[in-house]
Amino acid sequence: MAFATLGCKLNYAETSTYERGLAGEDIEIVGPGTKADIYLVNTCTVTEHSDKKCRNIIRKLHRLSPEAAIFVTGCYAQLKKEEISRIEGVKEVFGADEKTAVVPAIAAYIKGSSPETELRPQAPGCFLPAYSSGERTRSFLKVQDGCDYFCAYCTVPYARGRSRNIPIRDIVAQAREIASEGIREIVLTGVNTGDFGKSTGESFLDLLKALDKVDGIERYRISSIEPNLLTDEIIEWTASGTKFLPHFHIPLQAGSDTVLREMGRRYDTALFERKINLIRSLIEHDGGPRVFFGIDVITGFPGETDELFMETYNFLKDRIRPAFIHIFPYSRRAGTPAASRKDQVQDCIKTKREKMLEELCGTLHRQFVASNRGVHEKVLFESTDRNGMMSGYTGNYIRIERPYDPLLIGRVTDVIID
Repeated sequence: MAFATLGCKLNYAETSTYERGLAGEDIEIVGPGTKADIYLVNTCTVTEHSDKKCRNIIRKLHRLSPEAAIFVTGCYAQLKKEEISRIEGVKEVFGADEKTAVVPAIAAYIKGSSPETELRPQAPGCFLPAYSSGERTRSFLKVQDGCDYFCAYCTVPYARGRSRNIPIRDIVAQAREIASEGIREIVLTGVNTGDFGKSTGESFLDLLKALDKVDGIERYRISSIEPNLLTDEIIEWTASGTKFLPHFHIPLQAGSDTVLREMGRRYDTALFERKINLIRSLIEHDGGPRVFFGIDVITGFPGETDELFMETYNFLKDRIRPAFIHIFPYSRRAGTPAASRKDQVQDCIKTKREKMLEELCGTLHRQFVASNRGVHEKVLFESTDRNGMMSGYTGNYIRIERPYDPLLIGRVTDVIID
């Protein structure tokens, strides 16, 4: 059997969970590009290109192994279930509320029987607890699923459902399982991670405090958090000497208040800048590491003129100065408010703006690394041996290389950044 995963780290965490769930079955796991009897494809639908890539992979697997049964799940599977079902080789398709049925269905197929009928359909709001495994250094732990925001460009709320989570005690139990495997770093992941607590009446800060007490885990990162959900209390607590690292991934999407309003975002540039400045003021000190900010930006949103784009460009260059910019050219998604707008931006203009942001990203990242030279940091080294070298990441996400030493694998090591 082989697993193919597309999209975000949340999908990778869920795929790992499916794989662990099938560990007791009489199967051999092989790579996704290998001939197999069964495939599970975990799909993404964040852009039109993502949809096309999912279809292509399913067809490629069918050509590779024409007799194989292909099971499909994930976001694209939720939105285009019938379309996927018609692709040759596809055995079953599982939507967002059917994820806990994936493992029983595949196990039943392996045994040559049919799964119990009560496995489908499931109640809306199904939550699949998940974390990634297989790496010796870090694990992606799912703490939240779904989104209630319905931004004008996004299909994720339709693909993932409403915001929901399991209780803190259950997530802490999973973190302890991860620690028992010798993993030292956890990345908290979700669709709208900071919205944790909607279905249990708990808070994201309460979750962070509980996880901080888990023995064996030395470092935490938050994969992404909306600026309006990154409260001052969360910032102040993480900066007070916790296991949470100086690494923040925050979606901006546009540095123009006009575009933010039309996107349906829940903040403005003033709030965003204030959050960045507060984090820097509490964490950065003379001679110490700088905070890594990874910022998501969409370029070419309908109605984004050259002037509005330059507001975003200059906001990033002059006022935010992130360490990295994750750039997403706007993709027209059927059923969203932005898709029906008449003022779509031409692809050639999107490409030009994307290139400008890529060049800016390169400049800002070089400046960020240079600002950390000579700083004492801690690196968690990974197991991969590439031409006699090993690598790992500092707390503020700078990749460090050194000669391979198996004794350093999975250990947090003091370094001076050179």
